[in-house]
This record gives sequence, C-alpha cells and structure tokens, in this order.
Amino acid sequence: MSVGTSSAPGAQDAGSPPAVSPPPGDTAGLGIDPDQLPDGLVVADEQGRVICFNAAAERITAVRARDALGQPLEKALPLEDLEGRRWWQLTDPYGGLAIRVGQPERNLLLPGGREVLVCARYVRTRPTGPVRRLVVTLRDTEARRRTERSHAELIATVAHELRSPLTSVKGFTATLLAKWERFTDDQKRLMLETVDADADRVTRLIAELLDISRIDSGRLEVRRQPVDIGAAVGRHIQAYVAAGQPADRFLLRVQQPLPDLWADPDKIDQVLSNLLENAVRHGEGTVTIDVTATASLREGEYAENAATSVTVSDEGPGIPEESMNRVFTRFWRGSKRGGTGLGLYIVKGIVEAHGGTITVGRAPGAGAEFRFTLPVSAPAYLA
Repeated sequence: MSVGTSSAPGAQDAGSPPAVSPPPGDTAGLGIDPDQLPDGLVVADEQGRVICFNAAAERITAVRARDALGQPLEKALPLEDLEGRRWWQLTDPYGGLAIRVGQPERNLLLPGGREVLVCARYVRTRPTGPVRRLVVTLRDTEARRRTERSHAELIATVAHELRSPLTSVKGFTATLLAKWERFTDDQKRLMLETVDADADRVTRLIAELLDISRIDSGRLEVRRQPVDIGAAVGRHIQAYVAAGQPADRFLLRVQQPLPDLWADPDKIDQVLSNLLENAVRHGEGTVTIDVTATASLREGEYAENAATSVTVSDEGPGIPEESMNRVFTRFWRGSKRGGTGLGLYIVKGIVEAHGGTITVGRAPGAGAEFRFTLPVSAPAYLA
C-alpha cells in the first residue's frame, strides 16, 4: 500500500490531508512506502474496510497485515476507551456529524489491555461530504511512559532533597526567633552556620534542576572563553586542601605544551568539581588528575593536539562492571553517602554541549577513572 492523492472528483477540503490511494507501489508525488513510517498507519475506505495496515501497525497491535486487510475497521482494530466502551461504535466516523474532521490523540486499549496512542483523520472529497478515507495513526506508549516515570522520579527526588534542608532552616530560625535570649553566642553561631549551609544546599539543587531542564531541552548555552584547564584543576585542589584534605592526597600532572582551549569556564569548573568530589568522597588513596593533549575528536579526521583530555582517577573500590553503563544516568549513586545522583548526568550534558566526550572505566590502581575530552577549536567568530 502507499499514500497518495485520491482521484475522486470534487474539491478537497482545505483543512484535510490528501486522501489515501489503495494501489501498491510508490506514489508519483511523495514516493513513500507506508512500511517506512515510524508510526502505525491504518487506512479504511469509504465502506470502513481496511486497505492499508503498515509494518509499524503490525508491531504495535500484534495483528498481521494479511489478517487485517479487507476486514471492517472495528474488527481489524478493536479499540476500547479506558472505560471499556467500543471506540468505533462510540465515535461513529462514517455516520457521525459531517463537519467532524477527525479525532485528537488519546489513550485507547487494544485487546488484552495494551495501551496505545491513537489519532484519526476523516478525509472527505468536499466539506461536509461523506468520509472517503479514515486515516488512523498508532503510537506505542512505552516511550512516553518512560519519560513520565523519569519526571515522576525527578519530582520525588527533588521533594525529598528539599524537605531535609528546608525543615532544618525552618526549625532553627523558628527556635532562634522564639528563644533568642536563651542561647549563647556560640550556640547562635552554630545554628546560623547550619542554616547557611542548608540554604547553599537548596541553591545547588535548584541550579542542578535548571541545568537538567536545559540539557533535556537542548538549550544549555556554552559561552566559550580561553580556559587554562591546568590552573582550573589546581584551584579545585587548593580548595580541598584549605578545607582540610591532606595535600599529598592529590597528584596533578599537566602535559606541556597544551593547545589553547576555548570553553565555558563556569561549566568546566562544574565538571571538575563533580568529578573531584566523587573521587574524594567515594574513592580512596591518591586522587590523580592528568591533563593531556590528544588527537581530534572528529570521525575520520586526525589532527595532533586538537583536543584536551582530563582524567580523574582514584584508588578506591571502583565502580562495578554491571553499573558502568548507568553511571551517567539520572539518580545513579555510587554509594549511599548522600547526593542526588544528578551530578554525573549534568557533567555528561555539559561535556557533550562542548562537543566533547566522557567515559568511565577502571583506573590502573583498581579505582574509578573518569576521562573527558574537549575539542580546542576557537569559536566561529574567531575562525
């Protein structure tokens, strides 16, 4: 079967799609085989008998095309709504209102209770004329359900992560306001420092949510500037040492010379912060950071020193082999030691927004090893 323009006489409704022609073979205009379409396509003629049942419709409904072709639509595609009513009897495409042009997408049930997304269009050769073709599209709901589950998990995680610091902030501020005079200066300072830390935690979580939203929608902006990646790593190490980590826990090795790197410095700091925090919190022993020049990332092209790689490794227990493919997904946690499980998902999104790649594996010392590679080409306006 193929989709084409009906040869029936009369003016076609301006708001209707082209009619469906039953003869096999490609159409002269579009040359599209229905089996090439990603969605299920079912077409019934003016008598309501199926004249097209493509491969995607077979896959979604588990009905063979040869069993559906020539059958009445309500028999070949016995849909019910979520209340158990027969859909084609309920909507009556051929005998209903002549001004109707179709049915919007909705969830319906196949025999056995499998849910599908169904949309229908009534094709008429003239406005308010009889239905000449009934075009039905089918979509599997599994992808949408995965997205909905992901959103539900995100909301649940955020609600859980926000509840704890906000409860602390509310509790301490209420206590201080009600009993200010009863506390010593040291006690007040401790409470206010806790409130400050919890406020920072809420701010970080909101920033993560904004990043996820931008990554998922493809709107993560990258403002490229010259970045000294070796110096950036050095600043993060100094911050950890100032916070109490021993200086000899970190080993920084920077290959010279490095090519000029153009990247978003704030986002690269975010990547480094996440990777070093993971190594310090979840790893053991020495945290080694290697910064090296590497070949071009572009497929089929080799250009020496066309990219910069940063490798962060530790000497801890590492990541189990079965978890390697889930490390950069939402909510993955390497241990039960806190965190939202969103950091590495954001890291991957930032690196890929720069046109780079990131991988995870085992370090030579059996710990975890993360490596990200960024192309070093300058922005287009400087090329």
